Amino acid sequence: MGFARLSELEMKLSLKTMLLLLAFSISTFADDTPFNWSGLERSKISLEAPLLIVKGSLGFLGCGYINTDTCNDTGEACAIVSGVKTHDDMLKASVKAVSKDATELGITVGMTGAEAMELLR
Repeated sequence: MGFARLSELEMKLSLKTMLLLLAFSISTFADDTPFNWSGLERSKISLEAPLLIVKGSLGFLGCGYINTDTCNDTGEACAIVSGVKTHDDMLKASVKAVSKDATELGITVGMTGAEAMELLR
């Protein structure tokens, strides 16, 4: 009976270990998957901190220089990320602000820039 309990405990630990390894490998795979930039226009203006925009057919992802109030006034869908220096950084950053039209596309504060771009594509 003691052997059976130990075996059950070992199986539970092995299962937990396998689940952790699976979760780690999935997140690692997601980070290594290259982003498909096709159909998107990337713009950069070199300032003290770069002004960055990635434009899709339905709207754009912008850096902290962009103001969602202006986008609301012009009827444009935009999502804002901040603290970024490259277009790749924009994909990993969390969306901090969203225009009304972007909200209607399903973009929310907290999603990644990459998730937002898929909806703006």
